[in-house]
Amino acid sequence: MSVSFWIQLGLLVAAVGVTTPLLGGYMAKVYGNAEAPGDRVFLPVERLIYRICRVDPEREQRWTVYAFSVLAFSLVGILVLYAMQRLQTVLPMNPTAVPKVGEALSWNTAVSFVTNTNWQSYAGESTLSNFTQMTGLTVQNFVSAASGMAVMAALIRGLSRRRSRTIGNFWVDLVRSTLRILLPLMFVAGIVYVSQGVVQNFEGFTTVKTVEGRSQVIRQGPTASQEAAKMVGTNGGGFNNVNAANPLQNPTGFTDFFGLYLILMIPFALTFTYGKMVGDGRQGWVVFSVMLSFWLIAVIAAAAFETGGNPNLTRAGANQAVTSSQSGGNMEGKDIRNGPAECGLWAGSTTGTSNGATNCQHDSMTPLGGLVPMAHMKLGEVSPGGVGVGLNGLLILALLSVFIAGLMVGRTPEYMGKKIQASEVKLVVLYILAMPFAVLVGAGIAIVLPTVLNQSILNPGPHGLSEVLYAFASAGNNNGSAFAGITANTQFMNIALGVSMLIGRFFLIIPTLGIAGALARKDKVPPSAGTFPTGTPLFAGLVFGVTVIVAGLTFFPALALGPIVEHLSI
Repeated sequence: MSVSFWIQLGLLVAAVGVTTPLLGGYMAKVYGNAEAPGDRVFLPVERLIYRICRVDPEREQRWTVYAFSVLAFSLVGILVLYAMQRLQTVLPMNPTAVPKVGEALSWNTAVSFVTNTNWQSYAGESTLSNFTQMTGLTVQNFVSAASGMAVMAALIRGLSRRRSRTIGNFWVDLVRSTLRILLPLMFVAGIVYVSQGVVQNFEGFTTVKTVEGRSQVIRQGPTASQEAAKMVGTNGGGFNNVNAANPLQNPTGFTDFFGLYLILMIPFALTFTYGKMVGDGRQGWVVFSVMLSFWLIAVIAAAAFETGGNPNLTRAGANQAVTSSQSGGNMEGKDIRNGPAECGLWAGSTTGTSNGATNCQHDSMTPLGGLVPMAHMKLGEVSPGGVGVGLNGLLILALLSVFIAGLMVGRTPEYMGKKIQASEVKLVVLYILAMPFAVLVGAGIAIVLPTVLNQSILNPGPHGLSEVLYAFASAGNNNGSAFAGITANTQFMNIALGVSMLIGRFFLIIPTLGIAGALARKDKVPPSAGTFPTGTPLFAGLVFGVTVIVAGLTFFPALALGPIVEHLSI
């Protein structure tokens, strides 16, 4: 692997390490009841929003009401975004005169952006108007991320409170997440992107002369604002079809590094927020270490497989043929500015978060290189996961880990002083089963349908299976990245992937809020000699192992039939 890869990886780890306590401490104050930085600026705006929306910020909600608020808000978002796509021919800011979007694709896109998936079965620059991109997709980049952060805050309150019937107010958490965290960060990120040459205007097609004297048509529009929103909110997608491989969207080496930093910044910082809110910083660092371990393994493995190249390719020596790995690594599907190592760095980072942004073609990766992002998603988006939902997922796995530890020692498991009993374990099981159900059932149905086999799968054999598996893994984990090589813009795929996205989002949110409500009602029990300590490296190792075992038992047979068979066949 190149020196630049190790330098970038070291700088990313350092930047995340510096940001985590600073941003994490700030977010803990935002979600707490005490004074928070910026109150003088933000409180008047918040009060105005509450007054307009008729929200009482002092009135907290039970978990059922909190969940209903999340679902109602998301339903309205889906309907509005669906209508916006269907009516974009009569809406303003359509300089390229794109037609209205079809019913199935509108459904898929609306569900995709409201669930923070941002899967794109279309080419953004040729399908959506500037108005739809700005007021539809970019707005959802804000509020879908804020919804995930709100649910995270509710779960932490459930762990930290005692004998409480409420877990906060969704509308207050939503407003505070958007106004105090996401909006300032996205504003700064947008300015940085514009300064580096990312396009930000309201133009349509612009014809330019190339250095060869030929004419080229370039699609312009509000790219920088959407780029900032999608990266900070771990959304993914993008204004252009080829995403971060487009020089108008990712023009320099700095923007390439900056985008990676943005998608990792909040998810890692939320671990410090968690430690602060529960009053035990060790708990936060345990979660941080598990996330960091998974992420480092994924990015290094993906980069290693891609720089290793295809072992079947040969190059001629001076006097004889010499069999070797692909010289320079696997460059197929790579932007020459980045190369295979940086492709692996992006692939491991974007699939560890619920961010679908990519700077290379995952479908063109080596079989083992493509296995890494696919398997990384199937861990459950916990390394470090999306904003809010990543921390939720790892805390659910921590509850499962203490339950298993309790079975080993023969006593009722405890986490953060709360007894983990049958009702919580049932909700944990529902949470863990929802995503595999969305992925495996959806992919299983797809690969036996003639329409999918004849229209969607463009590559035969195990690689075609990998394409379908990746698509449903991306949808079920609300990731949004694409293996490509598959025609997803068909009626079945649009509808099926949309259903998978809904399951992967809300069938995880509802059990999470149910767990928060159940734990909030409980009193804390003092630790005893039989209490399993959860703020130690030993517990971090247990959570890491449980995560690997759960994902391995669930997905290994499917992965064996796809990328593993493909690797063994070359």
